[in-house]
Order: sequence, then structure tokens, then C-alpha cells
Amino acid sequence: MRWRRSPEFLKLWTAIGISAAGSAVSGVALPLVAVVGLGASAGEMGVLAALRVVPHLVLGLAVGVWVDRVSRKGLMVGADLGRAGLLGAIPLLAATGDLGMGYLYVAAALVGALTVVSDTASLALLPALVRREELVEANSASMLSQTLASTAGPSAAGVLVQAVSAPFAIAVDAVSYVGSAVATYLIKEPPRGEQPRTQKQTLGVKELFGDPVLNPLVRSATVAAVAGAMQGPLVVLYLVRDLGWSAVQLGLAVTALGVASVVGALVAPAYSRRLGTGRAYLIGQSVAAGAGFALALAWWPFVFVGQVMAGLGMTLYGVPQRALRQARMPDHLLGRTTAAWRTLVIGGQTVGALVGGLVGTLLDLRAALVISSLGMLAGVVLAYFSPVRSTR
Repeated sequence: MRWRRSPEFLKLWTAIGISAAGSAVSGVALPLVAVVGLGASAGEMGVLAALRVVPHLVLGLAVGVWVDRVSRKGLMVGADLGRAGLLGAIPLLAATGDLGMGYLYVAAALVGALTVVSDTASLALLPALVRREELVEANSASMLSQTLASTAGPSAAGVLVQAVSAPFAIAVDAVSYVGSAVATYLIKEPPRGEQPRTQKQTLGVKELFGDPVLNPLVRSATVAAVAGAMQGPLVVLYLVRDLGWSAVQLGLAVTALGVASVVGALVAPAYSRRLGTGRAYLIGQSVAAGAGFALALAWWPFVFVGQVMAGLGMTLYGVPQRALRQARMPDHLLGRTTAAWRTLVIGGQTVGALVGGLVGTLLDLRAALVISSLGMLAGVVLAYFSPVRSTR
């Protein structure tokens, strides 16, 4: 692959992979600290989970402007070291008996805020480290490392928690952020030209909706995100309560999704080149939309087909849409347009999860899965009848 000839991108790719692996561990270990170590209630767990997401919605647009004004590499290093310190304090406080839910709340919120900074800066820095024609391959490699981490990380976290306890498993994540900071620090960040004065105060939303290709793309992705997130809180409940699946069967289904995501990231470059980025996005989103229909059939082979479709589709549409955004925006707007995109899409996922729970309660879980997939297909239609379809 051509991107392998870019030593600066390889450093960024290494940093992303290291921090993603550590984050996958703490994603399991942190809730266990709250539940097992501190006896957290369901309400407290809900607050803890929400505090990790809220910064994406509250800070996203402002962070985007900041990322376009200062060194992106410097922001990433600072965010990594900040997260290392916040998480590294958890095992120390646990060892002295001073750890409480108050600190976990603070750590969750601040780690979430620093993650917004780091993710936005890394997505904006990536296009400066590879050539334009390598964007799809570079994004595929980046997504592959994150997917591998999210697939293998929970299992590794379980082993670590069993071996050394949940608070000390979080120390692994803290160390991973230090490693990520070192890899990022070694990147030679290319100089940026002077930012046009007329665009300094924008937040990126105007630029996204002002582009003839990105306008329908962001509308499509936001609608699909709202609809797709309806399935998030329902799938486990559906498999366990309605279908009577065991924990082993559930684990196999989750593994199938993870493996399909890895396969999707591996084939995404050739797939996107063959079809063109616009059609690759449309087909990938359509594949992901079919997952809910397959799950609703309620027969175990179709459940696994649905999980494979969800994992495969996620990367087959995710890689080309990232490349399209990066290719169509100038460098001085990449930070804010990336942040604007993430605010809309992550905000949509928050709304979708709440709507999914409501629909699943008022109707039933199978109906909610079907409605979710229909909503995702509506997002595909928005992009199909637009310049996205013919964009290469």
C-alpha cells in the first residue's frame, strides 16, 4: 500500500492504534470499577456513560475552530498526556481507598472532552501526511486499527480485570496514552498556510452545507445515524429477552460483528477504487441498513447475517465518506468541518438511542429494528438522488 511509504502517517497510525487498544480496555474496566468497586446504581451508571458522550455535543464545534488555529500535533500530545494522568490516578486512588463516584464522573467528562480534541485533530492532520489519492487507503488503515482494538480489547480487558482488578487494568490505558503521545510527538507536522481572514469565525456547518457533495452527504449520514442508533440499546435486549440467547451465543454474535468490521476495513480501499467513493458510500450504508431486517427475522442464521452486515457496512461506508470530506475541504477548514460533522452525527446517535428505547417500549423490539433499518434506507435515498452518487 502506498501510504506505507509515508513515515509521518505511520507514526500517526501507530498512535491511533495504541490509544484505541488502551481505550477498549478502559471501556470495560471503568464501568466495572463503578459497579464492582463502588457499588454504583443503574442511575449512576447512566450518568457515567452520558458524561463520556456529552463533550462531543457541547464542545465539538468550538474544538473544531481551535484545531484549525493551533498545532494539531500539539493538541494530540496534550490530550494524550491529560488522559494518561486522569486515568492513571484511578488505580492510585483505589489503592489508598480514596476513589469515589465523584472522581469517576470528573474523569469521564474530562477524558471525553480530551477525546473530542484528539479525534478531531487526528482526522484533520491525516490528509496533510498522505497524498490525495491515498486518502481512502489511509482512512482504511486508521479504521482497521480502531476496529481491531474494539474487537480484541474487551476480551483483553476481561483477562486483565480477572488478573489484576479493574482499577489496575485502567492503568494499561493510561500507559497506552503515554505511548500514543510519544508516537505523535515524533510526527513532523507539515507547515500550514495563513488562514483566510474571512473564514476565521465560522464553525464549519456553513462549509459542510455549502458544498454540493458534502451537503447531501451530511444529511444522509445524519439521518442514517439517528436511525441506526435506534438499534444500539435494543440488540442485546432483543437477543436475550425475545430470542432467549445465552451469554455464549451473544458473545459469538458480537464477535461476528467485530470480525466483519475488520474484513470491511481491509477491503475498503479496493472496493472504493472499484466503485468510486460516492457509490461505495451508498452501497456500504445500504448493507448496514439491511442488518435490522435480518435480525427481525429472529432465526439464528439471519441474526449472524445481520451482525455481519452491520460490521461490514459500517466500514464500507465509513472509509469513503471520511475520504470525501477530507478531499473536498481545504486544510484550514478541516478541523472545524470535522468537528461539525461529528457533532451532527454523534448528536444524532444520542437522539436515535432515546427514540429506539421509546419505540421498543411502545411497540416491540422487532418493530423497532425494522423501523430503524427503514430510517437508514431513507438516509441512503437522500444521497442517491444527489451528486454523491457520481462522485469518484
